[in-house]
Amino acid sequence: MNALVDTQSLKQLAGSYRSGRAADALLVPALLQTVRMRRRQLGQMMSAFDIDTAKRRLPPADYVVSRKIDGEYTCLIYDNGDVITMNPGGTVRTGADFHREAATLLESAGIKKAIVGGELYVRRDDGNRARVHDVTRVARAPKDEDEVASLCFGVFDIYDLDGTDPSMRHSEAIATIAKIFGAGDRVHPVEHAAGDHKFVLKQFRQWVLEDGAEGVVARSDSAGIYKIKPRHSLDLAVVGFSEGTEDRTGMLHSLLLAVVRPEDNTFHIVSRVGGGFSDEARVELLKSLSRQVVESDYAEVNSDRVAYQMLKPGVVAEISCLDIISRTSHGNTIDRMVIEWDAKKKRWEGVRRLPLASIISPQFVRLREDKQAIAEDIKMTQLSDIADIPETDRAAENLKLPKSTVLQRTVATKELRGATMVRKILLWKTNKEDVTGDYPAYVLHLTDYSPNRKRPLNHDVVVSSSLDQMEEVFETWRKKYFVRGWNEME
Repeated sequence: MNALVDTQSLKQLAGSYRSGRAADALLVPALLQTVRMRRRQLGQMMSAFDIDTAKRRLPPADYVVSRKIDGEYTCLIYDNGDVITMNPGGTVRTGADFHREAATLLESAGIKKAIVGGELYVRRDDGNRARVHDVTRVARAPKDEDEVASLCFGVFDIYDLDGTDPSMRHSEAIATIAKIFGAGDRVHPVEHAAGDHKFVLKQFRQWVLEDGAEGVVARSDSAGIYKIKPRHSLDLAVVGFSEGTEDRTGMLHSLLLAVVRPEDNTFHIVSRVGGGFSDEARVELLKSLSRQVVESDYAEVNSDRVAYQMLKPGVVAEISCLDIISRTSHGNTIDRMVIEWDAKKKRWEGVRRLPLASIISPQFVRLREDKQAIAEDIKMTQLSDIADIPETDRAAENLKLPKSTVLQRTVATKELRGATMVRKILLWKTNKEDVTGDYPAYVLHLTDYSPNRKRPLNHDVVVSSSLDQMEEVFETWRKKYFVRGWNEME
């Protein structure tokens, strides 16, 4: 019996290879929290640079620099001969060739228990660089045992080795990894070398610019951890803009950007970009875009809480970014709003939220007057070739959510020192709870407006799956907030 998982709760995919959910199969539930904590810790400790930033800001120090593998962050967990791998999303895998090889290597090293961090990737027959979408497809749905055999694991850290944690002593961890896994084939240390900060830049040029690797990771016991990658170039549709405030009034604050979904030509909002503009460009762009404003039933605000004004589809912007990620540190999808352009009504309409990605460190480059805001020019593959994004081939229109139904509504006003205060209580049924887990069944919302307060507008929200409970709270709020001078309107 496996000491880590109930293998019968995992789905057999090919040969002895099995995969499934940690919630169903994991015998030590705390292991999932450990994996998520390690992933979150790595993200907090690591600074991401492009090469120009690295030249300016990488601290002088001694580093261990490793070639970055384009795979899936995964932890390999070993307990007295039993091996599983698990990612922060809670997907457990076991029974592949690399699992068995890892068990052999750890047992030969006299290790009883271990947790190591690494990248799960696919070794390609054509010799080309591994891509994250390769491992996503093979690990989830391998065609046969030969594909399972292509799964490999590049080890870059050790979190637990028979009760010790060398992860914060990078040089020691790398040496230990080499000692345990150096003779491995499908399980092996990531390629690495040691040197000063100038050596890191040299390895970037060799491994990334010459060999085509995804990037490098530089670890230093004294200076920290740095991920250095080339910037990506993306062409995205401009669907909205916002104006600056205070001394930036009359200037562009940022653009709201979207990618076009290929199945139905809906627009999937992916990012905002507020950097890379000169002051002159901010003024001219605001004037130009202000003449193209259209209506929208979907609203989004910028970092200053100013609403974006929406634009008729047509403007395309090229941006650069440092990275594209499709999962949170807990392994959850990053869901973004899909909107649809109604040409007859000349307005945007919200469709629903679907998994997409976060764009790291976006910078405006230029407007692309040679491109159109259509799927052929604003390709989803710009993102999905870099990050594992589910459901990109599904039509968002087919997943359009039903409209909500207002169940109860009441408004009251009160005059105080010449000003009118307003309170509104609204109860509605979302009608979406059976379609997606993103919505509760019922929502109760209180709006409280008073121009005399420092913060004129306050909100309070309660959600529930019980209508009886919500109606009870509605009446409680009504008695609490509509007293002493408040006049309820018909």
